Amino acid sequence: MGNPPVSSGRPELRESPPSVWTAARDIRQAQRGGAASVMSRQQARLTGMIAFARRHSPFYRQRYGHLPDETPDILSLPPVTKQELMDHFRDWVTDPEVTRERVERFVSDPDRLGALFLDRYVVFATSGTTGRPGLFVHDRVSVSVCLALAAVRRIPPLLSPGLLCSFLRRGGRTATIIATGGHFTSSVIDGLARRRYPLLAGRNRTFSLLLPLPELVRKVNDFRPAIVGSYPTALSLLAQERESGALRVDPVLALTGAERLSPAARDRMAASFGCPVRDTYAASEFPGIAFDCEHGRLHLNTDWVVLEPVDAEYRPVPAGRPSHTALLTNLANRVQPILRYDIGDSVTWIPVPCPCGSPLPGIQVEGRRDDVLPLRAETGGTVAILPIALCTVVEEDPNVLTYQLVQVGPSRIRLRIEAAPGHDRDRVAGDLADRLRRFLSAQGAAPVEVEMTGEHPVRDATGGKLRQVVADLASHGVSGNPPE
Repeated sequence: MGNPPVSSGRPELRESPPSVWTAARDIRQAQRGGAASVMSRQQARLTGMIAFARRHSPFYRQRYGHLPDETPDILSLPPVTKQELMDHFRDWVTDPEVTRERVERFVSDPDRLGALFLDRYVVFATSGTTGRPGLFVHDRVSVSVCLALAAVRRIPPLLSPGLLCSFLRRGGRTATIIATGGHFTSSVIDGLARRRYPLLAGRNRTFSLLLPLPELVRKVNDFRPAIVGSYPTALSLLAQERESGALRVDPVLALTGAERLSPAARDRMAASFGCPVRDTYAASEFPGIAFDCEHGRLHLNTDWVVLEPVDAEYRPVPAGRPSHTALLTNLANRVQPILRYDIGDSVTWIPVPCPCGSPLPGIQVEGRRDDVLPLRAETGGTVAILPIALCTVVEEDPNVLTYQLVQVGPSRIRLRIEAAPGHDRDRVAGDLADRLRRFLSAQGAAPVEVEMTGEHPVRDATGGKLRQVVADLASHGVSGNPPE
């Protein structure tokens, strides 16, 4: 992949963007060639991406100004953070028509969900824990590569001939249960599919996690999906509903992502649903980071992505040891080059080969480890509140910089926040507390005391990670902490 020619205005992100089928053929060839073939592609693409970023992105040109002209070793590249990229959005992007203001207007319109920005880009917005949401724009190459990775490495292992027949016999319906209300990755992908394949839209339905659990269960029962996908915490809760008899569906496959899926949780869900449970590792920065195999191991798509487990000082962490965070490099997307980006996840390289025989390295990802909150229900007993739903409610407010919700009693939550610069912390906290009370009441919880404190969010002492939703009942003399 050579450097593109210099041009005024929008650079040629690639002279002839590959079709999905071209990208898929290359992915198959790389895998058939083994680890050496995969890594040679990674190195060639990394060299091309660094050269392109230095040439067309003012941010990287300045960032790498002290480095020699020849392609540097990746370890010599300074890491970047989401906040840095968003603060330098104009200088980061390589297409001058892509401005922060235009992208923000685009994602603020719910009717544009699944539409192409400027008729050529796919945009994902992440809910904001940095004062402003993250906005990630993907060009045609990036989209083609992600679709091809799914077509070659994700879908075939999931849908064996027998499972595909069972899927079709049960109506071929797929239910996705996610946090809705924004241009989030899952919602955008669903919207793209609906626009491109309107005839299939009726067989694929998205349900909001913000629905009260009884209503969600009723809607899923009415739809009768053959495949169900959601976050591990949500699927665990739905598995309990199936065990109780409230949820009456018989899926042939359950799909998870976005949170840590422990082996124990996978086994419980598989037993409850009576079907395989398969995981993936994706992000708005690159939706095709890793897919799992039949042995439950995530395999990194190293021909199109670089993932570096590092410690708190951004030094490499050896295989077999959990990292403090990880640095992501997207080798496909040139409109927003992502090089050594702090993705915030703890990643462990698995040093032993996988029984599946894949040449792709195996990894274990911690991801989000927030708790389900067992609150006292209005009708007696408890109601389980999913952490991802609480996070969605909080992150609707762009004035919240960082936050933490800590349950300290059956109907008591301690609210810790930092407000964005220029905003009164007490006022932001008060508005947020009111919104949380209304949401929890709609979920069937008894009146909840949302306690506003002067405390700041507290990171884990061991890994330094910020858990945003924590059930800390035991240390406050209350039984009922959720199991690990």
